[in-house]
Amino acid sequence: MDRFSALTAFVAVVDQGGFTSAARRLGVAPSSLTRQLNALEAELGTLLLNRSTRSVSLTTAGRTYYQDARRILEQLDEAERAVSEIGKSPSGTLRVTASIAFARLHLAPALPDYLRRFPGVKLDLQLNDSLVNLVDERVDVAIRLATLPDSSLITRKLAHHRRVVCASPRYLEERGVPTDPASLKTHNCLLFDYGGGEDQWTFAREGEVMRVHVQGNLRSTGSEVLLSAALEGVGLVLMPTWLVGGDIAAGRLVILLDNWTAMVGSAEGTISGVFLPNRRGSAKVASFLDYLSDHFGSPPYWEPPVVMGKTAG
Repeated sequence: MDRFSALTAFVAVVDQGGFTSAARRLGVAPSSLTRQLNALEAELGTLLLNRSTRSVSLTTAGRTYYQDARRILEQLDEAERAVSEIGKSPSGTLRVTASIAFARLHLAPALPDYLRRFPGVKLDLQLNDSLVNLVDERVDVAIRLATLPDSSLITRKLAHHRRVVCASPRYLEERGVPTDPASLKTHNCLLFDYGGGEDQWTFAREGEVMRVHVQGNLRSTGSEVLLSAALEGVGLVLMPTWLVGGDIAAGRLVILLDNWTAMVGSAEGTISGVFLPNRRGSAKVASFLDYLSDHFGSPPYWEPPVVMGKTAG
């Protein structure tokens, strides 16, 4: 039995919902697929499909086998594409996922120039604020905005991820300027909902770590909702400079406590491009990440100076 052909046949039958449509897609006779599936089930010693005259459905064993079989075929396909790209100009579809706000502010303006430089690449940009499974969603590159846990993914750092506490001049005139992290307890802090249930901002300076429990009258999973409220003088925000850098440079927001390093949890982060190991040799992946790294710069172009306008603390 040709195991590769049998896996291809099995996955095609499941994806197409039947033998006839799968045979049409593969350009073979339905009877050929039937023989291959029969041989595969005999080899495994278990049924993979429940079959009737009108439909097919996966057995319990078939559901498990299908996920692994599809992953194997996708990885083999990617390995072949990566080898074929060696020494060639980047080409083909590049599927990228990123958070909505970051893509709007920093990817969308950069994409036209990238596409002009690499006309053979077709970008498929999927925006999602949730972590996407790269295998299940067939993603080539994910742009991640937080410190990443250890995993099998390959990580390419694109830019430093710095957070700052800031507020509008209007808010500071009405409520005063916090002089140290502890004084944040008396201020209206606009809170991003990380899903952890605890509202704690962390600050570090010369080996000292201070964790402050903060509170406020607005919580949201949307960073731009909080930013809009801060610009209107509602309260303080702890935000990444990629989101607030332009407003700080324009004087609409003022950095506070800038002699402390502000963090969420216990660590700073990075903006990274992550991809599966089988994309390691992909010319289109490398071209995209190289371009973004150069475009963002070091320090990144959105980063305000250490002292910008009126700072405190």
